[in-house]
Amino acid sequence: MSPLEGLLYGFSVCLSMKNLLAVIGGSIIGTLVGVLPGIGPVGAIALLLPITMGMSSDTSLIMLAGIYYGSMYGGSTTSILVNVPGEATSVVTCLDGYQMAKKGRAGAALAVSAVGSFVAGTMGVVLLMFFAPLLAEYALSFGPPEYFAIALLGLFALSRITGAPFWQSVLVLGFGLAIATVGLDAISFVQRYTFGVVQLTQGIELVPVVMGLFGVAEVLTIAAEAGGLPEIVKMKFRELFPTRKEWRRSWGPMFRGSCLGFFWGLIPGPSTVLSTFASYKLEKSLSKHPEEFGTGAIEAVAGPESANNAAAAGAMVPMLSLGIPFTPGAAMLLAALLIQGVPTGPLLISARPEIFWGVVASMYIGNVALLILNFPLVGVWTSILKIPQAILIALILLLTLVGAYAINNSMLDLVVLIVMGILGYLFRKIKFDVAPIVVALVLGPMLETTMRESLYISRGDPTIFFTRPISGTILAILAIMLVAPPLWALMRKWGKRGTA
Repeated sequence: MSPLEGLLYGFSVCLSMKNLLAVIGGSIIGTLVGVLPGIGPVGAIALLLPITMGMSSDTSLIMLAGIYYGSMYGGSTTSILVNVPGEATSVVTCLDGYQMAKKGRAGAALAVSAVGSFVAGTMGVVLLMFFAPLLAEYALSFGPPEYFAIALLGLFALSRITGAPFWQSVLVLGFGLAIATVGLDAISFVQRYTFGVVQLTQGIELVPVVMGLFGVAEVLTIAAEAGGLPEIVKMKFRELFPTRKEWRRSWGPMFRGSCLGFFWGLIPGPSTVLSTFASYKLEKSLSKHPEEFGTGAIEAVAGPESANNAAAAGAMVPMLSLGIPFTPGAAMLLAALLIQGVPTGPLLISARPEIFWGVVASMYIGNVALLILNFPLVGVWTSILKIPQAILIALILLLTLVGAYAINNSMLDLVVLIVMGILGYLFRKIKFDVAPIVVALVLGPMLETTMRESLYISRGDPTIFFTRPISGTILAILAIMLVAPPLWALMRKWGKRGTA
């Protein structure tokens, strides 16, 4: 059937009472999962998998998909209001969203985040519906050398999103890569840097590191400052929403972030996280006022928040059309299908069209439901800022501790959370940007694994990275990015000497 016929069929499946309730229920649960730090869509889906065994296969996947993309909406709330990422995908939102909140523009940031998520979710579903087979096939043409080149490019390009000095970014990046190597080697299963501690063999989880660097560090910073958080100015209801100027500055980043995020979603790995860094970097490079980034630029909220939602839709392409999950969230959705005994891969669309088209249609309905749930409640979320400071930081600390422990029920995660919180506070005191640590933790394992796989394929010949067209092109772009700025600065310096 054609895409239009398939979509109409999907709506007929999705608009049944049980599936409509599954869409709305999944969206609400996803929003709550995003708001509460530490739980995450993967953990929430894992907890609900036993419940879905009593549901029909289409209803269970519709509900779990709602949790998956709904968490992308809610993750920005705590990032903007209290500088604690509800999800790792909202780390970048902390950089400017929280600064906007401190200036009394929390409502504007939340509203733009909700609308950007809706725009991105809708565009992502449209692209998923029309281009899934073609785009999935293109993504699968990449091999280990290409993924190594992408990871290396990402490390250097995305680690400098805040414009920190190059030496500083490399230093912090190296620290993050060192943390990423702790645990069992992915290929040989040899213990690395565990120092005899059995718990460290599981490695260092991303979530406690992120929550420590941003959440606990923020609590320590507030506690150390005499004045703490600035007093929130009383605002009228209409002032909670973006101004015309803020809307004008947001539309471009929303659409750019949506397109960028969708294509990032086709790359294996934590694409929803990486797409936000890429969007931030893009918007800063295109902005007429790059100096505003880091101090409360509305584009820095609109772009990344759109990108992570579009990436979530992009990650559904290979999962639904080929049965290959490129992200942990997509892997959990695939697990739900396998539990139900549903044939995955290319046969899914023809053998079980009610599942494929039902999920696509549910994403249309879910995005509308999420916009209705999030946009009118901007005032409610903003009112959180009125909670007394002592209570607020206690709640933040409690949520981060519970959230970190709930991941694996491990005391190690609590230790990591506390240690990273102290380090994050110290990094703030010496004016070091901690975002590269997150980039390194996300890309480090992928970089190491793909490099070793590539060398194994080439029998130790490193030229494989340069002789393959795609990887060679990506590495050439990286070389230009590294060499061009100092050369440009040197040329300007010589030019000034010549005119003097």
